[in-house]
Amino acid sequence: MGHSAIAFIIVIGILVFIHEFGHFIAARLCGVGVEVFSLGFGPKILKKRIGRTQYCLAAIPLGGYVKMVGEEPGASIDPDDENASFTHKSLWQKTIIVAAGPFFNFLLAIFIFYVLYQFSGIYLAKPIVGKVIEDSPALSAGIMPGDVIKEINKTKIESFEDISRIISAGKGEQLNIIVDRDGRFKTLILSPVLKPDKNVFGEEIEKYVIGIAGAGESFHKSLSPFAALLRSFKDTYGLIKLTLLSVGKMISGSVSADNLGGPLMIAQMAGEQAKAGIMNFAWFIALLSVNLGIINLFPIPVLDGGHLLFFGIEAATGKEVSNKLREKLVQFGAAVLVALMVFVFYNDIVRMFNGG
Repeated sequence: MGHSAIAFIIVIGILVFIHEFGHFIAARLCGVGVEVFSLGFGPKILKKRIGRTQYCLAAIPLGGYVKMVGEEPGASIDPDDENASFTHKSLWQKTIIVAAGPFFNFLLAIFIFYVLYQFSGIYLAKPIVGKVIEDSPALSAGIMPGDVIKEINKTKIESFEDISRIISAGKGEQLNIIVDRDGRFKTLILSPVLKPDKNVFGEEIEKYVIGIAGAGESFHKSLSPFAALLRSFKDTYGLIKLTLLSVGKMISGSVSADNLGGPLMIAQMAGEQAKAGIMNFAWFIALLSVNLGIINLFPIPVLDGGHLLFFGIEAATGKEVSNKLREKLVQFGAAVLVALMVFVFYNDIVRMFNGG
């Protein structure tokens, strides 16, 4: 438990720092004064003032905040502070400051992936056939265990993942496959067929297959700086897309909301990933960073997305959202967040008692 608690504090500390630093650096670049930069909530354990900003470490490590000059609409501002006031900045500057927090979470994921790929490369499955399924297109075409698939429809094959990607993209079109069989090349022709399968959410789907399984052998591939950066962007985009799909399916009811987890689940997973090694732990931080960025962009008042919603309304109507309406929406947003927190804590406790 102690191991998990330490791992949890490290994970949350990194994610919160990066998020709040995004707000902080954007505010300073836009000329907004920052009064408080705090990691954590509640009683302040450590604090130090540099310039007008007080940097704090607080007792409850479940978040953080950046308090800017003139942050609250309608607040009285000293005339000398108007130039450093958030509310006195242009709409695009306020938008940049608010969006910078989630944006920095996405940047953190890209950076982590880049470091991992640059220094450790990637491991890919060799395109070797380990098993041919009965009554499959592959068996009918003459593909045999041990065949090395070299080319499909004039596209060179580097890994088993390439085979799956090409078959999926082809939508059942005929494939011209070149295999290396004991040093001799053979050309085989077949057409994939649709078979029932399950996606990552456990939903029933149909998938084009040719009826082969890999041999389970892998190889290491080093990546150039550009290739590592490209893959980092691609993987971060993939995580964003998967997270949004998950949220959409939970809202629609096709995926159970029981899968949601709170601090206890995060602590448990953080401890497990830390024990598994620094690479697993880093990947876990990247995953959570993407999740935090997306959650903060939800159009719920109190979150960054709620502020961006207000700015969008202002841009469309030419008028700021009234303080009265803003207060009501913020109260509603706070109630939604409290309800969500109670729900995920409930899920955590149920999992704990069920041994999950």
